[in-house]
Amino acid sequence: MKNSTQIHAYQARKHALTGIYNAASGHPGGSLSIADILSVLYFEKMNIDPENPKMADRDRFVLSKGHSAPVLYGILAERGYFPTEHCATFRQASSNLQGHPDMKGVPGVDMSTGSLGQGISAANGMALSAKLDNKDYRVYTILGDGEIEEGQVWEAAMFAGHRKLDNLCVIVDNNNLQIDGEISSVCSPYPIDKKFEAFNFHVINIDGNDFDQIDAAFKEAKATKGMPTAPRRSTPAGWAAAAPGSPAPW
Repeated sequence: MKNSTQIHAYQARKHALTGIYNAASGHPGGSLSIADILSVLYFEKMNIDPENPKMADRDRFVLSKGHSAPVLYGILAERGYFPTEHCATFRQASSNLQGHPDMKGVPGVDMSTGSLGQGISAANGMALSAKLDNKDYRVYTILGDGEIEEGQVWEAAMFAGHRKLDNLCVIVDNNNLQIDGEISSVCSPYPIDKKFEAFNFHVINIDGNDFDQIDAAFKEAKATKGMPTAPRRSTPAGWAAAAPGSPAPW
């Protein structure tokens, strides 16, 4: 893995914290935990063009846990979608960088999100559209482990597995925390990997802060055919991604 990718992740964390500090509002934990994954995606894996954010055949990304927008803005700025200085304006009335991603106002954002549980459904639609149009772009989405307590997540997982959306990668940021406490105490979704496997996902368990493991998981997800992949970021520094049709390691 390139050292520059790690540096971009470090810088994205700084941008996120700067924005949250200036706004005196935001979600630092959920932002910091996915910086490494986003850096690998945006600098190593995704077919994207900051000069042409709406490129028809680009890979898509949906931040289903939209409250982690500060670090997404940091990565987008590092990738060149807008000046890094804009990250400091997070949640200011005059800024387009609001508390949740807005596809109409922020270059590089493919889907507006905020209501938890809905991002994976949007990602399903994008992945299915690619299949119907015989396009080869891939779709990535990140869910929080607390978010997957939402029933819509499992309806969407059922759909993805049934449709064999092998161009879909569902990443679960499993840090065992949600706003009300530890997910294992609030409403435990464990075992997360076995649940996704039951919906015909290829599951991959990795340390979500280990760049080599992240890189290898995305390569495995792309090589998996006939099912979605779900890598899972395990506690305290792991992650999970899933694609329909093939169970992913968690």
